[in-house]
Amino acid sequence: MPPPRDAGTWADAVLTPVSAPAYGDPLPENVLRLEMSEEQVKLGAESFAPALSPDAARLAERVRGRDVLLVSDDDTFLAQVSEALAVLQAHAASVWLAHPDAPVAYRLVLRDEAGFRAWLAEVAPGKLRIIQRADGFELTTSVGKLPGPDRNGPSVPVRGGRQDIASLRRELTRLKGRFTTSDDLCLVPSFGTELVQVARALGGTYVAPERALFDTLCLVYPTPASARDGGSPHSR
Repeated sequence: MPPPRDAGTWADAVLTPVSAPAYGDPLPENVLRLEMSEEQVKLGAESFAPALSPDAARLAERVRGRDVLLVSDDDTFLAQVSEALAVLQAHAASVWLAHPDAPVAYRLVLRDEAGFRAWLAEVAPGKLRIIQRADGFELTTSVGKLPGPDRNGPSVPVRGGRQDIASLRRELTRLKGRFTTSDDLCLVPSFGTELVQVARALGGTYVAPERALFDTLCLVYPTPASARDGGSPHSR
């Protein structure tokens, strides 16, 4: 049997991510608080299933022209909220995502897949994006991918089964120093990513409380299937 490792060895440094404070902006005031739970959205005492056309229309009326704060449970995935995000992109004045571990939030520009492709096609330096994968973060720019410890792996790998937010923050700071005129960044999570993990990743774009590396944060979400009509055979 091999001897146990002492705390603080090289192996521990590789496997365990450095603790990173949860930075962001203060929670916005005078907003509608939407609680996200799988395919359901709650606004006060009201519940919505935005995959159904009547519910999507009701939600659109409630959020029209309003600032919205999204608060997610631990078990809701990005793919499950695509219909809700499409409604918010079309009708809300602004959309914020709350961090699960601290009283901070992130103002987002929402883009579906077509909107993301249009953004990439714009002629501008940088085009920085974070591809959020199960095994870590892939950082990509207009000139290619930032290499990581394994050239075939992500730029910032998962360590000890956890996202390495401290390393993500460090590498984004380096990229911002290179692309000084890039004011926006897109986060592109895999569609099976939990919404709370999306929020934690956004914390890596801040270097201190209320000190963001980028003026605009974009969240790319899966283009939803056409909303099902409430009276159709496919309604739930």
